[in-house]
Amino acid sequence: MKVTIDIDCTPEEARTFMGLPDVQPMQQRLLGELEERLRQNVRDMEPEALMNKWLPLGMQGVENIQKAMWSTMMNAGKKPTE
Repeated sequence: MKVTIDIDCTPEEARTFMGLPDVQPMQQRLLGELEERLRQNVRDMEPEALMNKWLPLGMQGVENIQKAMWSTMMNAGKKPTE
């Protein structure tokens, strides 16, 4: 014997019938936060924003190397004090 039952209801009606909580408001908030984070990441990946982040650090690194080389060259001719 084979019995088939077809139930025609919406997901909301099935969730209510089974006593499951409605998580749709939480999902909407999380999706809003996710969307804002994605937008911020896209803004951060724009070429101008990337150059502003990378260039000062790159120039500062070059300046530090130059200072180290100059100090090494200036101290190379000095006799060590004992």
